[in-house]
Amino acid sequence: EEFELAKEVIKLRIASNMTQSQLAKLAGTSQPAIARLESGSYKNLSLSFLRKIGKVLGVYPEIHFQKIAV
Repeated sequence: EEFELAKEVIKLRIASNMTQSQLAKLAGTSQPAIARLESGSYKNLSLSFLRKIGKVLGVYPEIHFQKIAV
């Protein structure tokens, strides 16, 4: 799931014609934080962080539970 989120963020950022640094500045975070998010290796990812990123990109995070197939 982390990598799907990473791919989405990269796609949205590129579609918005932004660099990682530009996105970071507008979201009030650092470029390394954006790089970690886009690498899929971000630990302790918060909903508030995703909301900041989403706001800049014109989207919002949607989180839900899905039943595990057995």
